[in-house]
Amino acid sequence: MRFASLLGACLLVAASCAAQVTIDIAPDAASKDDVKKLFDVMASREQMQDMMHQMFTQMRSISREQMKKRQPDVSDEELARMDRESEDLIRHFPLDSMLDDMIPVYQRHFTKSDIDALTTFYSSPPGQKFLHEMPAVTAEAMKAVYPKIQAEVENAIRRAEQNEAPPKAPPSKD
Repeated sequence: MRFASLLGACLLVAASCAAQVTIDIAPDAASKDDVKKLFDVMASREQMQDMMHQMFTQMRSISREQMKKRQPDVSDEELARMDRESEDLIRHFPLDSMLDDMIPVYQRHFTKSDIDALTTFYSSPPGQKFLHEMPAVTAEAMKAVYPKIQAEVENAIRRAEQNEAPPKAPPSKD
């Protein structure tokens, strides 16, 4: 439950920040169709779906460990419910809407010729290999750095808990 609340709060903050951004489109920008073609060639929707799944899996693992440390008596049913909530969130995540929101960002940062060149590259065998291998590369990289991330999260929680402790009374001057 705490995981779902924390994740929901993070997503709400990110969405509200994103909603406040106005993006000017460059005059030589690619069309929406050009950017959508690039997204299709790059399998952006599938990549985002995989990335979200990997991210939620890592977050769920960290959340479970922290939950067990803080509430050692947490039941398997509660952990299973938390897992179901996470899976439901992933399943209903608005990927298509997010991709649509990304189009103006690409239009702002890339010209039509940039988008055309990227589409050509990602349509080529090396581009397709890059796209195919990146999930495995990312997963391996996450496994390599995960222990450091976990240690930092645990240190941050420990520091926060120490800061929450009531202040110690000064020694008496009897």
